[in-house]
Amino acid sequence: KLPISEVKSAVLGHAEFTAFQKKATKLFAGWRASATRRLTAFGKGGHPKALIEVLAEELLAAFRPAPLLDAYDVYQHLMDYWAETMQDDCYLIAADGWVAAAQPRLIIEDRTSKTKTRPDFTLGRKKYAAELIPPALIIARYFAQEQAAIDALEAQLATLAQQMEEMAEEHGGEGGLLEDARNDKDKITKASVAARLKEIGKGDSDTADERQVLQKYLILIEQEADTGAKHKAAQDALMAKVAAKYGQLTEDEIKTLVVDDKWLATLAAAVQSELDRVSQTLTGRIRQLADRYATPLPKLTSEVATLAAKVDEHIKKMGAVWA
Repeated sequence: KLPISEVKSAVLGHAEFTAFQKKATKLFAGWRASATRRLTAFGKGGHPKALIEVLAEELLAAFRPAPLLDAYDVYQHLMDYWAETMQDDCYLIAADGWVAAAQPRLIIEDRTSKTKTRPDFTLGRKKYAAELIPPALIIARYFAQEQAAIDALEAQLATLAQQMEEMAEEHGGEGGLLEDARNDKDKITKASVAARLKEIGKGDSDTADERQVLQKYLILIEQEADTGAKHKAAQDALMAKVAAKYGQLTEDEIKTLVVDDKWLATLAAAVQSELDRVSQTLTGRIRQLADRYATPLPKLTSEVATLAAKVDEHIKKMGAVWA
């Protein structure tokens, strides 16, 4: 009864679907509480295989009553994440304990090796791998303000780059005011703009417009360089804080970062993706039915009868005789 464009919002806002989402979320919350206790109790000398068996069975049992969801689809999300990440994390904790496992590892590059470890962060010339706690988790929990400042600088850089690109497109073509500011590689740089400004001088009224555009472009280049320098300095300062924070973390803080912010947050997102998949399936099916039955059968029958009559008339004009 609704326009096709309103079907998805109608499904998502329907009382029954809202209740379904709340029930699924509640089921996950119940499992999450139990899983949190098991995961935080895990430690050095623990048995990862036994841990995942219990977690998986409890997750299956938790989601069996959920309508519209297949408990094994939810279970598969856990097993996939276990294979990708949690398994390695748990074996690391079982071997070294929470505090030691959380410390970044200095990467010693082997020039003879074809495979190189990708660093999680760099401090000066030293590269580090942080297997258990990625820097992003520490930044999100402890240095959000610093990251927001860096994001603002990145936004400024993007704006400046866009302004320069727009000016280059508008004035950099054949006959444009920036055409002669290109270097031998057909690039507009600070040096090439400065050279062109020096070449045309200040007193020639014929080049006043060109000079104005060149000066504006040069200001943008300088602003970009200045903002870029601030951005790099802010990033370096943040990474220094992050590197120092690793050594200051208590075991409880490490467990919060790993269990809550990393493992369970990822699994919560996976469960939400399963709910989203169900909603997409529902809305897709309704759209399919709406398209299929958009025209009522009596109307289709009437149209067929009208067309059939026209065909009969054409056949008679062609001289065909029905037996």
